[in-house]
Amino acid sequence: AQLVESGGGLVHPGGSLSLSCTAFGFTFSDRHMSWYRRTPGNEREFVAGISPGGGTTTYGDSVKGRFTISRDNSRNTVYLQMNNLKPEDTAQYYCKSHQLGRPVYWGQGTQVTVSS
Repeated sequence: AQLVESGGGLVHPGGSLSLSCTAFGFTFSDRHMSWYRRTPGNEREFVAGISPGGGTTTYGDSVKGRFTISRDNSRNTVYLQMNNLKPEDTAQYYCKSHQLGRPVYWGQGTQVTVSS
């Protein structure tokens, strides 16, 4: 089982990026999915989460109103649309799958750099 992220890169402040995380080897549709990030200062921060059916989403305070999490269970993929990016959004972004009683999986991470 694994999670594979993609979509990171370099963007100017105020720009947008979309991250994807695709699951392989387990039942994606019954797992909560989340995005976390690890900053250059090595702090891990919760970014966003989404319920298995997609009906409930939660966001960290620093990204509310700018980031949107979504999922497509037919494609085993969770997305993170990031708008109005700021330099402080620079981090390694990771997706995580979790569900009570099931193994927790993390992706390998994708780098997002916001700089002029």
